Amino acid sequence: MSLVAPSAAVRRVLVPLLLCCALLTGTTACGGDSDKEGSGATPTGTGSADRQKFAKTRFVANAGLAAGATYQWIVKPYRDGKFKSGADGRKFALVKAGLAGAFTYNRLKAALRNAEGDPALAKAVAPLTSGIDALKDLPGKLRKGEGTDSVVKSFDDMINKVKGAGKDAGAEVENRVPSAGELTKG
Repeated sequence: MSLVAPSAAVRRVLVPLLLCCALLTGTTACGGDSDKEGSGATPTGTGSADRQKFAKTRFVANAGLAAGATYQWIVKPYRDGKFKSGADGRKFALVKAGLAGAFTYNRLKAALRNAEGDPALAKAVAPLTSGIDALKDLPGKLRKGEGTDSVVKSFDDMINKVKGAGKDAGAEVENRVPSAGELTKG
């Protein structure tokens, strides 16, 4: 067992601590001048056209994931008869559909927030807000196998309306099936 001299032990603790402090001080010093324009949190280099482009891109990505999840784990299994009483693998299909429903709701809400960055897109999806909000409690019904006909129809109809609104605003949405990891993260 080797004994370390007190001065060496202090240096082992003090040197990394001082380096961390120096790095933190350097990064906060480079943070910008907060007196120039309000809080200094305003992003630079992003014009109105860029914000609108990114809004459409994000909208398309989120709506595409919602559409893909709805088709892959709600509509398709429903059409294949997986939700019918006595169907092979019914319980597992319903659990996946419930997860997909929660994921779809989450991504559609994100798509609505994204649409706010583009005036034409915001106007096109505004009437869909209450319909998307109505999807909130439906994933639980899917998991339990309650009213699957109407629940599946609600999800499918809403996805088609979102796709139509996106297309009308120049943001065409295509199905993008999320991975199982994306689905469970929401």
